[in-house]
Amino acid sequence: MSRVINPDSAGKERSHLTKAIVIALRALAKQTEVNEETCDLAAFIALALLRIDATIELSVQAWEKRGYWVKADKFRMEWMWTKQMGEQMRTALLGEDWGTVAMISAQVGQNLSKIKVPERHRLGTPWVGAHAILKKR
Repeated sequence: MSRVINPDSAGKERSHLTKAIVIALRALAKQTEVNEETCDLAAFIALALLRIDATIELSVQAWEKRGYWVKADKFRMEWMWTKQMGEQMRTALLGEDWGTVAMISAQVGQNLSKIKVPERHRLGTPWVGAHAILKKR
């Protein structure tokens, strides 16, 4: 029997989510007024950051099995900001504090400044309906 390889790893999901966040940040920066799309964009960013945080432990488990604790801790520290900013964004969005949403969006943009996504991408608009999902949680 051969090995079973999971093509949908936590690293691929994290990569996909970071690119989607960068696209959402670009679209959020173009918004001139608060409407449903603005709420969806901010909600998607918050949910994606929290999902990225959930993938960190999955990635680190393999390193800890082999005894690479320093590498695992360094990786956790590198992505620690995602949970904090995701929670802050969620709280600001539910409280309709748009100044804080803008500030957190800028901070997220700084943290993801190394992520390059071309203007003509194939990721679509993954943020559609994210505000309703955030309200349900």
